[in-house]
Amino acid sequence: MNASNGARATVAVVGVGGIGGVAAATLGAADRHNVIVCTRRALPTLALERPEGDVALSLRSLANAANAPVVDWVLLCTKAHQTDSAAPWLARLCGPSTRVAVLQNGIGHARRVAPLAGAALVVPTIVYFNGERVGDGRVRLRHATTIDLAVADDEAGRAFARLFDDTPLKVATSADFTTLAWRKLLLNVSANPITALTAQRQSVLRRADVRTLCLAILDEAVAVARAEGAHLGENESVEALATLMTYPPEAGTSMYFDRLAGRPLEAEALTGPIVEAGQRHGIPTPINSALLTLLRAISDAAGL
Repeated sequence: MNASNGARATVAVVGVGGIGGVAAATLGAADRHNVIVCTRRALPTLALERPEGDVALSLRSLANAANAPVVDWVLLCTKAHQTDSAAPWLARLCGPSTRVAVLQNGIGHARRVAPLAGAALVVPTIVYFNGERVGDGRVRLRHATTIDLAVADDEAGRAFARLFDDTPLKVATSADFTTLAWRKLLLNVSANPITALTAQRQSVLRRADVRTLCLAILDEAVAVARAEGAHLGENESVEALATLMTYPPEAGTSMYFDRLAGRPLEAEALTGPIVEAGQRHGIPTPINSALLTLLRAISDAAGL
């Protein structure tokens, strides 16, 4: 267990949608580790569309958690609100030396996953790349920035980064992961609700009136993030919106795809923390509170 630097590790990917599919296919194509995809039904092949060239590969696929072995790494790629559904997989895949990288939106990764992972170490991970499931067994990778993933600059984080050596996914490490996590949440709390509520891809963010709304959403979130210990700049809202404008207009968001598919939304993991922290610190968040109400209504209807 815990393969040493340069050794071949066994990596299980739980949740093979856009993010998990890209991660599994990227690692599988590099062929430096043994990759297992954990799915609801067998997935004999996985195709990846990427700027570096498309690939199609066969991976070991498990559809029953009872057959899962203990592994070196688990990449947990379910939506945040689907974490509990991964409990049977985590119970079988995790041992004392296992590391669980949580590739989910939102904050509080360790608090959410650690109770399900036994003695395994949870490694919170920030995802920047855009992963889209475009068909059965087919996913698409778009690089949103020069960095695709980010982790804390500690031993576990650096070990995670080494998993993706010699792959198109670039992993950064940060000594201030709290600030980095909140900065990523700023991108999510504006783009995700707007694309979900309008049922439009990120091109909708180019509208002048929508940009004004995004800035108001971000101003509330920045005030909360500072109260939570994030070290953010004076122009953080403007800079976050400028970053969103660099994303491809044809790119979607996780909430957008879930809305189109009629699935529950991960509003509690994205907008929820803004509203909750605002209440704890006495910081008004009227716009985010309104968005959360609307997103909850959509999500509840999808769950019926």
